[in-house]
Amino acid sequence: MKVEKEYRFLENIDEIRIYNARKKDFYKPTPQEFDIEDIPIQEFINNLPIEIHTFIPYNDGEDFIIQSLGSFTLDRYDSTQEDAKGRLLSKLSPLFYDILHDDLLGVYTRRKPKNIRFVYYDGKKLTKLSTARIVYDMERIFIITNNVDTNINKEEYNEYKGFDEDKSNVIESFSQTGSYYNLNGKYTWSQGIYNIINRPKEEADDFYNIVFDLAIPEDQHIVDKIFNTTNKETTQCNEIIRIMTHDGTVKVLEVNIYSYFDESGIIIRQGLINDITQHHHYETSKPVDFLMDGFKNSTKLALLIEPLNKKHYKFSKGFYYIIEKDYEEYNHSLKIIDKIVEKDAVERIEKLYRGEIKKIYETISYEVDGNPKNKKIIDIYIERFEYNNEVHSLGFLTDITEEIREQNQLKEANELQKILIKEIHHRVKNNLQVLNSFLNLEKRAYRNDPDIIIEHMQTRLTSLALLHEKTYGSKDFKNINLKEYMKDYDEKTGNFMDSPTDIEFETYVDENLHLTIDNITPLLLIIDEITMNSIKHAFPDKSMQDKKITKKILKVDDNTACLIIMDNGVGIEDTKKITKNLGCEIIKSLTKQLSGNIRLIQPEKGMGYELIFPIQTEETE
Repeated sequence: MKVEKEYRFLENIDEIRIYNARKKDFYKPTPQEFDIEDIPIQEFINNLPIEIHTFIPYNDGEDFIIQSLGSFTLDRYDSTQEDAKGRLLSKLSPLFYDILHDDLLGVYTRRKPKNIRFVYYDGKKLTKLSTARIVYDMERIFIITNNVDTNINKEEYNEYKGFDEDKSNVIESFSQTGSYYNLNGKYTWSQGIYNIINRPKEEADDFYNIVFDLAIPEDQHIVDKIFNTTNKETTQCNEIIRIMTHDGTVKVLEVNIYSYFDESGIIIRQGLINDITQHHHYETSKPVDFLMDGFKNSTKLALLIEPLNKKHYKFSKGFYYIIEKDYEEYNHSLKIIDKIVEKDAVERIEKLYRGEIKKIYETISYEVDGNPKNKKIIDIYIERFEYNNEVHSLGFLTDITEEIREQNQLKEANELQKILIKEIHHRVKNNLQVLNSFLNLEKRAYRNDPDIIIEHMQTRLTSLALLHEKTYGSKDFKNINLKEYMKDYDEKTGNFMDSPTDIEFETYVDENLHLTIDNITPLLLIIDEITMNSIKHAFPDKSMQDKKITKKILKVDDNTACLIIMDNGVGIEDTKKITKNLGCEIIKSLTKQLSGNIRLIQPEKGMGYELIFPIQTEETE
């Protein structure tokens, strides 16, 4: 079993559809709990051609005590009045309690009647249809139900059914022209209507507007206008709408609706409907839709027709893409501007809505569903104008979020590029000053051997050039991966140093070790000095096999790193000689710049150094 509930705007009634229900779903015998007296007019009620169910509110409407049920319902469930009286609705019929409780409580608390229609299906076949009116009176709730027919007298109904048959027959000779009338909520449809909507008559057609139900979504506001107009006591309305029939055919209809009183004072609503599809010069399209068609593929640009009208508006698909709402679920209201960040823009839109200004053109920040993390930058233009003594509005939305983001990124990139260039120039200047200092020292130490000066300077320049090359394209001087540098360093250093080709350079660098450029510069120069010293002095025997210089750079902890550089050469017996030469003085100076500590180590074969240094130097913090 399945239950559906839907408000039918055209008939102004809540419709409850019940599918594949069985008797036991509705009726569950239960003992009587309350002694309830009969209504004094119960016998009179039992003989009426309609059903009246009577309930007494219990516990402020939390539940309802059954005082009486209609005879049709009792017969349907093979029950008597005594089987139902004095029971709570929630226990005797839990299903009806769930379906009706909110409606019963609403009528009880607001004291206003309400109309409901029950439609029963067995599979897809309609088996029963009844209308009900819920009324509060005499401290009771009455449900007045018609299970068989409407509350129109049958003779009266037949009288109106045959109205102006001669005229009707003439009209019906044209297959695409039809008529209908509505009397006390019941429709009568001519054959021409069924020709227009391309289907045969169905049992429930008397209770539905079978034409307007087919109106396409774009013309639903016209249907609303028709019903708002014809709900007046006497009126006339002429409109053109489009419908889509059950087989998918779109038709253009000319609709003429009249409301008037007959001689008995009964209000009648009569409609004449003509299919003008073949003669309609817009070919099932209106000027508005022609405009909309130009925007149908745009997700960043939206056309807004009547954006200041909460009921009759039309927006292109781009609008729903921009605000990220489903077309079917969106209900237009001024509350949408609550999601605009700029309050001054909100105030100007409110002024436009009140007619205090004629137009706005703003760039706004719009938070989708009020979420600051999903913010869009939108250009909005809306103009208010008068036409035929009526106020209208037209506007556009343009989503410029990506363009603004790209502009900001470009702006930030340009600013960063300027900073980087200044930083690089500053560091090149500092490095040249360091090299100049080393050059002056070596000019005095090696005045008789200029080739050594040139070779050392060439090695240092190579290291600094590599560093400059690597950092020039980088945006981050404080988070440099050392392993990538050392791989290129070994390759280029081996080519420039005057070293035997049979020396193997072996390097291991911790992958997780990232240093600033202020660390890497003195570190590379230290490695240069030690490497040049090993090449010159560690391997005096040219025929020596398996010559190797090994470097390990490890991350000790989050704040400290360690360099171990060794050769497997002849080593040195008197280490005091090393501490007095120029290369050692340069190493000490660079170690001090690095804020580190260095010591000489002597493995079983060869010699080496261990340098402990902070990952972040004081100068770069």
